[in-house]
Amino acid sequence: MTGLFDLLEASLSSRPDGVAAATPDGRIVLSYRQLARATEDAARQLRSLGVAAGDTVAIVSDNCVEFVPVLLGVIAAGAAAAPLNPRLAGPELAKIITTLGARWSITLRADSGGAPLANLAGRVQSAASGAARSARENVALLLLTGGTTAAPKAVPLSHANLAASIAGICATYALDSRDATLLVMPLTHGHGLIAGLLATLASGGAAYLPSAGMFSASTFWPEMIAASATWFTAVPTMHQILLERAAAEYPRERPPPLRFVRSCSAAIAPTVAEAVETTFRVPLISAYGMTETTHQASSNPLPSRGPRKASSVGVPTDVAIRIAALDGTLAPTGAAGEVQVKGPTVMAGYVDDPRANASAFVDGWFRTGDIGLLDEDGYLFLKGRIKELINRGGEKIFPADVDAVLLSDPKVLNAASFGVPDAKYGEEIHAAIVLQPGQTASAAELREHCARSLAAFEIPKTFVFVSELPRTAKGSVDRRKLAESFGARAA
Repeated sequence: MTGLFDLLEASLSSRPDGVAAATPDGRIVLSYRQLARATEDAARQLRSLGVAAGDTVAIVSDNCVEFVPVLLGVIAAGAAAAPLNPRLAGPELAKIITTLGARWSITLRADSGGAPLANLAGRVQSAASGAARSARENVALLLLTGGTTAAPKAVPLSHANLAASIAGICATYALDSRDATLLVMPLTHGHGLIAGLLATLASGGAAYLPSAGMFSASTFWPEMIAASATWFTAVPTMHQILLERAAAEYPRERPPPLRFVRSCSAAIAPTVAEAVETTFRVPLISAYGMTETTHQASSNPLPSRGPRKASSVGVPTDVAIRIAALDGTLAPTGAAGEVQVKGPTVMAGYVDDPRANASAFVDGWFRTGDIGLLDEDGYLFLKGRIKELINRGGEKIFPADVDAVLLSDPKVLNAASFGVPDAKYGEEIHAAIVLQPGQTASAAELREHCARSLAAFEIPKTFVFVSELPRTAKGSVDRRKLAESFGARAA
């Protein structure tokens, strides 16, 4: 299988009348046969409007059924699809569309009344008639990086990249036509788009789009039941929200037929993972991925296929992973260094950014910018981003290690440590704390708790109590924003 449509063709052939994409309430239901026809119709309309091979088409949409045939239609027309968040401000959207060189934009909404088969002409606009067509005519998706430590970059993903990643995801979780999922992760990022939507379609399963067009805790369980969902994938923040509301809202007497829950895009605390498994009575599978690796690069296995290790993001899936010491040499087993990835899911290079490409690859290996280690069984443990590593007077501090200790305090709901410039030590460690509802704690108490597990230089100097942590669009803690907000105040 060398292309995205090779994967989808198998589902059409095996179960043409099976549900491909639908709303949980049954208002809109597309079978695989109907999805194929809608995709062909969308591609034909787009070509008639002037969309050509090598173009980039921005799709501004929330999680709606209409998005699915339009996305596939853009790709079938030979163009690259660039899904964008409809909640971005107009000027920001315009800037991103220009940055991507998109010649066209399509706007969709979840409440558009069942229009996956309707005329697209009224929703397509010429975005940048002077934009040059891409030389990469094999590009299927053009996605933006999360931009946690730098400005977002445009990542072109080929049909081959997608086919390899999707096949690996389907194999990792044994996805097949008996599976169904509710897509709560934004389809504007690889997590929801590739692991959620495209892997489901490639496996012949059913993809349900939430009525709100996005994650809604109040409708989550009723829609999971209506979809007969067997799994879902989300960021830790969503898992925590569901846990906080579980006493009142989780349908213990009639739960959906879940066989596992997946967590990705940010580190999940072991205490949260354990609570998910205990409350929802299914295994939680932690995975790791990034846009440049076409989402998934590693995952813990299903329980029947191997052990799941606490705090680990599992073993490589269809890629090779190595750890390089900060001096460039290969790190020994168990030693931390930069996580580097090589394989068929890795992008060819950022769009029009030769400087970034020169630093992003070494000897054919993609430098993720993440710090991690591989244990003797090949399981990957992440420590954070290299740019988030705190250097306090020459002592290197991994924020993830500090976070884990803080999260082990039963009074703490969320925690994130970050570095702040310091005249004496170069950097000093601070921590933002979200307490459990109804709990109180002092900085002295937290410092005493940290002292039981951390070295003196690893204990945060300052604790900032907040109601919530800032997040990136894909759900990761935005440590840069924390440092900018509270670092300046502390200084």
